[in-house]
Amino acid sequence: MPEAGEARRGLKLAVAGKGGVGKTTLVALLARAAAARGYRVLAVDADPNPTLALTMGYTSPLPPLAADEELISQRVWGEGLIKLNPTVDDIPDRFAVEHRGVRILVLGGIRGGGTGCACPANSFLRALLRHLVLRPGETVIVDLEAGIEHLGRATAQGVDALLVVVEPDKRSLETAARIRGLAGEIGLARVYVVGNKLRGEGDVEFVRAYLPSGLSFIAALPFSEEVHRAARAGRLPDIEFPEVNRLFSRLEELVLH
Repeated sequence: MPEAGEARRGLKLAVAGKGGVGKTTLVALLARAAAARGYRVLAVDADPNPTLALTMGYTSPLPPLAADEELISQRVWGEGLIKLNPTVDDIPDRFAVEHRGVRILVLGGIRGGGTGCACPANSFLRALLRHLVLRPGETVIVDLEAGIEHLGRATAQGVDALLVVVEPDKRSLETAARIRGLAGEIGLARVYVVGNKLRGEGDVEFVRAYLPSGLSFIAALPFSEEVHRAARAGRLPDIEFPEVNRLFSRLEELVLH
């Protein structure tokens, strides 16, 4: 790993998975780990039900950019087509808030009858991921919408690696298999599985046994009673998670070397 202050390329990561597996928690923990390593971190909440800021302990309301019709119309044509020469580098500086060393950007999304088409907002996220230039030492971590629809819309394009969070149950592993298939269709080569809320070696072996083909299992995160209790308040406990620190180190090795 480069010494502190040394110029280094950052990472663009996206985190996906079935609802309830803990992907938002993992995004928050990875953002914390990256900031502790000296990266300038941008954590992007791209879930239509945005909770990343609260999970990270930022309690003031943050309106999602997807609700800013004027901004979206400036950058995206009505049917979701990005205008020529899209400019998105100004977005973090204009709209992100900084909390404990991490910049948080809430994109959000549009969902439900009568609430409008999500195409412009999704196109905006695609442009953000594709064209946002990382300066040395910067890292972007994106909390994607639960499920697989975001991959069908190709909103995860432009990242270095996609992490798929699973629990020790067949439903989350089946979702991981579908995510892997769609990721291949949009050209995402680095797709890794992170097992979460694992209660012992039996759970680890279950995930390994039913892991979809073509996926690498790169981290096993144990069930945390502290996280479970803190979830009732909607935010992370202020404790160290060495397993997540090791996961981030592994991602540096896989992506940057």
